[in-house]
Amino acid sequence: MDERLRFVARMLEGEKMAVLCREFGISRKTCYKIFQRYKDCGVQGLTDRSRRPYRQANQLPFQVETRIVQ
Repeated sequence: MDERLRFVARMLEGEKMAVLCREFGISRKTCYKIFQRYKDCGVQGLTDRSRRPYRQANQLPFQVETRIVQ
C-alpha cells in the first residue's frame, strides 16, 4: 500500500502517468486502476482486495441444497 500511496502522491503533484508507470514497473492499465480507486475511495481504496469470486458459477441455491441434505 505504501508504494501505491507514493504513486498517487506523485500523480497528484502533476507527474505524467507514463513516466510513473515505467518507474514503478507497472502497466498503464494498473496505474489507471490504482488512481481511479484512490479517486473513488480515498486512501482506503489503496488497500489490497480479495481476488476471490463473489459467487460460484455451479453452486446450488441455498434452498435446494438444504432440501437435498434433508
